[in-house]
Amino acid sequence: MKLGIFVSDYKIPVDTLDRLKGDDLGIILVLNGVYHATIKEAGKASDLLGKYSRVYALSEDLQTRGLTPEQVDSKVKVVDYAGLVDVIFNDFEKIAWL
Repeated sequence: MKLGIFVSDYKIPVDTLDRLKGDDLGIILVLNGVYHATIKEAGKASDLLGKYSRVYALSEDLQTRGLTPEQVDSKVKVVDYAGLVDVIFNDFEKIAWL
């Protein structure tokens, strides 16, 4: 099963995501979750970026927080609302929100 997981919080424990099962897991960063795409703690990128092959960040939520696509880690694909709809309907069979 292809599972897309919306992450809307920056301080979500990664072990919560580890318990989710699926053949293909993808992360969609929205709201404060977009900080995973840009902030480095102690010089290290978010653990989410190293564990999942497909990570998306919503451009409007980046912009609202004063972040630019240039600040986003290269492992993250920035999408707008229209692109997000395409990702949801074309890339995943089920969606979860954390």
